[in-house]
Amino acid sequence: MLEKTNRINLLFDFYAPLLKERQVQFLEMYYREDLSLSEIAEITDVSRQAVFDQLKRTEAVLEQYEEGLHLLARYQERKRRLSELLAAVEQTDEYNQDRIKALVKELARFELEQG
Repeated sequence: MLEKTNRINLLFDFYAPLLKERQVQFLEMYYREDLSLSEIAEITDVSRQAVFDQLKRTEAVLEQYEEGLHLLARYQERKRRLSELLAAVEQTDEYNQDRIKALVKELARFELEQG
């Protein structure tokens, strides 16, 4: 569940501007403020089932945006490559100097391809 919550929060960070106000409101209350479905239902004066349905639809919309735009996947790939580069920088032998150069070139190619 924590993994799903983290993924939805990351997707929300990237795609919130594309969502409707009501979708943003429900996601913020559920995922950021950690309110229960019942609490959200009471605050918004709708049924618990309506809250659940809205959340599921909005989660699906976020996944569709990611499927088309890949902003989260690109961010995660960038982060992975930078972590690998930083780990190589911590090493000082000659092999790692060559590895650092290769990683920098790889990261640069990735960034240019994503352009």
